[in-house]
Amino acid sequence: MRFRFFSLLAVCSLVAALAGGQNSNKELPSAPSATVQSAPAKQPANDSKPAPQKPIQELKPGDSSQQNTPPPSDKATPSAQPESTAPASKPAASKPTQAAPPSSAPGTPQLENMPGAIPDDPASLIVRNVNEVRAIFTVTDKHGRYIKDLKEGDFRVIDDRKPAVRISSFHPETNLPLQVALLIDASNSIRDRFKFEQEAAIEFLNSIIKPRYDEATTIGFDSTPDVTQDFTDNTELLSKGVRALKAGGGTAMYDALYSTCRDHLMKETQTGPVRRAIILLSDGDDNSSHVTREEAIEMAQRAEVIVYTISTNITGSKTKSDKVLERIAEATGGRAFFPFQIRDVTDAFASIQDELRSQYAMTYRPADFVSDGHFRTIEIIAQQKSFHVRTRKGYFAPKR
Repeated sequence: MRFRFFSLLAVCSLVAALAGGQNSNKELPSAPSATVQSAPAKQPANDSKPAPQKPIQELKPGDSSQQNTPPPSDKATPSAQPESTAPASKPAASKPTQAAPPSSAPGTPQLENMPGAIPDDPASLIVRNVNEVRAIFTVTDKHGRYIKDLKEGDFRVIDDRKPAVRISSFHPETNLPLQVALLIDASNSIRDRFKFEQEAAIEFLNSIIKPRYDEATTIGFDSTPDVTQDFTDNTELLSKGVRALKAGGGTAMYDALYSTCRDHLMKETQTGPVRRAIILLSDGDDNSSHVTREEAIEMAQRAEVIVYTISTNITGSKTKSDKVLERIAEATGGRAFFPFQIRDVTDAFASIQDELRSQYAMTYRPADFVSDGHFRTIEIIAQQKSFHVRTRKGYFAPKR
């Protein structure tokens, strides 16, 4: 009986022990495998301070310390894998920022280095867009004598009714190369004195044209212009060109002046500064031109040509046609001559020669310049009131 009691007690103790073991198992932590699976899902969203991120963000392009870091071992725990892949894309995203220019004005260095680019500096814009005007002029006293020893301070310049900003250069022009067009009226109206004019023109060319320095062309006109000798420094060829002119036909003086400026002087090659001049021999009586007097003058101004006129009128008094010649000369900065005796034509040529070797050249910057193609007037005033300055009346601003 006692044996049964102890056996029953042992069985009860065993059942109680088994029941207690099952309850204690419910309070144990999850298995390690469960922890590994849950960590990757929570870490990218909630963990804002992963330990490896800081050194990766400070990585600079070309840093060999990171490039030579050995790859992670295959024995690394799975929980470390998300930490290395999550910030891996940040260095790639930071490359554009590192490549941007450090300047406070983004894009300026690249703009300055581009061909033809203009920097944003206003001072640079002013320097690049400066417009200067070159004027050649003659100064005489009240007796008509040339004044050759004046200085920059002896003049002031008025451009388009406003004082010039500054005079950039100033010097006497006694030896500037010449481009001369001898334009001779060969119409019927001057037939009786044509031979003498030819010889006077040849003498002028022989005395003023320097070989390998100056050049001239000879053009005759009646109803149409006729180039008998193109630009050359050979005075023999120029003499032949003058003698090849034949008198006869109508008078298209304006057309001849217009085409000489447009088709010859403006197209003649220049290797440096030159003085362009036309010596026009005519009675000024135009009866065949297609362009007007003012159109011919405008073309001469655009070509920056000084026109000297020599009247072939020998009546002893100025005519209406003489006033036309005077208007052409004054508008271009030249001078009109009226040799009422045929032998005085030679003196007129000599005076032109003296003037071409007794001029001044000035370069100045006008105020409020606009490249609009409009005509702008020029006035050069000598401080000495008794001196007379002769220059072109103006110029056409370039049109952009």
